[in-house]
Amino acid sequence: MCATFTSAPVADTAEPPSPEPTGDPVERELVAAVIRKDRKATAEFIERYADPVHAYVRFRLAPRTDLVDDLVQDVFLAALKGLPEFAGRAALKSWLLGIARHKVEDHYRTSLRRMETPELDDDSGLIPVEFPCFDEMIDGARLRDKTRRVLARLPEAYSYALLWRYWEQRSVRAIAAETGRSEKAGERLLARARTQFKRLWEAD
Repeated sequence: MCATFTSAPVADTAEPPSPEPTGDPVERELVAAVIRKDRKATAEFIERYADPVHAYVRFRLAPRTDLVDDLVQDVFLAALKGLPEFAGRAALKSWLLGIARHKVEDHYRTSLRRMETPELDDDSGLIPVEFPCFDEMIDGARLRDKTRRVLARLPEAYSYALLWRYWEQRSVRAIAAETGRSEKAGERLLARARTQFKRLWEAD
């Protein structure tokens, strides 16, 4: 039982990535026009990068695809606001995907903070499931549909916890801290999520 979600690598930084200047004159001209509030340039900017941003967000929010359009809109609003600080040190696409990643993580964080964690009567039914290949389970075209079905059947708290831990490669300590839980509570949440995922996967 192993399944995978592929995605373009995005720098794990607190702010949108900013490598060495690309020197792309087309991007520099487009950014300058958008900053000048040129409507045609703004429309071109959104049209040019909407598909990759939408694809990234859709992938990361699976199975909650109903939330994708709103989050993509938030990405572009943040990008338009931040363009004056964009120094051209990253390709625009990479910069936008960096913003998208942080918007997705903000959504995980906010959702997990407000969600009730499903409780088991006791922990005796927990299966000691290690997921060294969970990223493979949510990557791989052949098994992707099954993975999405299983994630959709999980309580949202479990789904988001698994995606954040194994998709975004966040530590249990970081997830717990950012959602107002103790590390032990975070470990229990993930243990329950893994157990439920395994049961549903094998029953699917």
